Amino acid sequence: MLRYFLKRLALVVPTFLGITIVCFALVQAVPGGPVEQRLAALRGLGGGGAGQVQGGGARGGPSAVTEEMRKRLDEHFGFDRPLPVRYWNWLVRDRCGLRTHSYHYTDKTAGELIADRIPVSLWFGIPGFFLTYLVCIPLGIAKALRRGTRFDLASSVVVFVGYAIPAFALGMVLKTLLCGTVDGLWDVLPLGGLESDGYPDLPFAGKALDRARHMLLPVLCYMVGSFAMLTLLVKNSLLEQMSADYVRTVLAKGATLRRAVWGHALRNALVPVATGFGGILTVMFAGSVIIESVFEIPGMGLLSLEALESRDYPVFLGLLSVTSVLGLLGQILSDFCYVLIDPRIRFDR
Repeated sequence: MLRYFLKRLALVVPTFLGITIVCFALVQAVPGGPVEQRLAALRGLGGGGAGQVQGGGARGGPSAVTEEMRKRLDEHFGFDRPLPVRYWNWLVRDRCGLRTHSYHYTDKTAGELIADRIPVSLWFGIPGFFLTYLVCIPLGIAKALRRGTRFDLASSVVVFVGYAIPAFALGMVLKTLLCGTVDGLWDVLPLGGLESDGYPDLPFAGKALDRARHMLLPVLCYMVGSFAMLTLLVKNSLLEQMSADYVRTVLAKGATLRRAVWGHALRNALVPVATGFGGILTVMFAGSVIIESVFEIPGMGLLSLEALESRDYPVFLGLLSVTSVLGLLGQILSDFCYVLIDPRIRFDR
């Protein structure tokens, strides 16, 4: 088994290189990059602005931008070098782009921006992930044990209605109802952000309450996305195990149904659920673009959206490298969870 996991760890390197090479090449070919943005800004300046860039030369409109200026911008951003050289510098010299300065936040590197946003995403990602499993697994078990009852039908309606509502739509509805955006409605929760303006001056209990009020709606929207799928996965997996021969054998030997379910069937039913355990790495650190945009949370998801909109290649590629490593390690973590739940699983055979 150790040999298998060592192989998987070794495969992380070529897989990471393949992901980053393809994405790095695509990013370089996408129009609207930093060179085009600077040239467009110079054309917009016209007259004095463009003349100052040229040292008092051509003045006015598109004629103020020369080929020499484009070459200087290409050299400044490193686009004058061959693609393999640029990728090597990004990978080795710039540590997967984490040491490269952002085009948008010129005073910070991509690594510094990502390090600032990770704690914010963790505040919402960790509670959302664990609460999803803490609610969905017991609910799925209860639905399996009470299959066909009113509880099963009523909970299915609630689960599917919640799953049918997009996370961003649910977030906007909740903000409208509970955050006082419309006169006459409740104003009990903040509109967004991570903390209130006077947060540093609050006592410990006040800080905990303020952070909880800001986290309530985003965490709820985090949970909605995978709520129905995980609940039904637990239910159907447990029903399948309860109909297996070994459960009938346990019952035939005189064991109670509770003993057969909780002592034998449940553990095997959790094997498919372990598939999502590896996602804890990406969920905790990568954040959610939609949720963070709706609630104005300055996390990793919002940072990735800002990097895409502004064509901030260093930040985007730095985020890509971080999330790629986390995703690959998450797959290994899922396999490890398989082994913990069911020791009979042997990947090296």
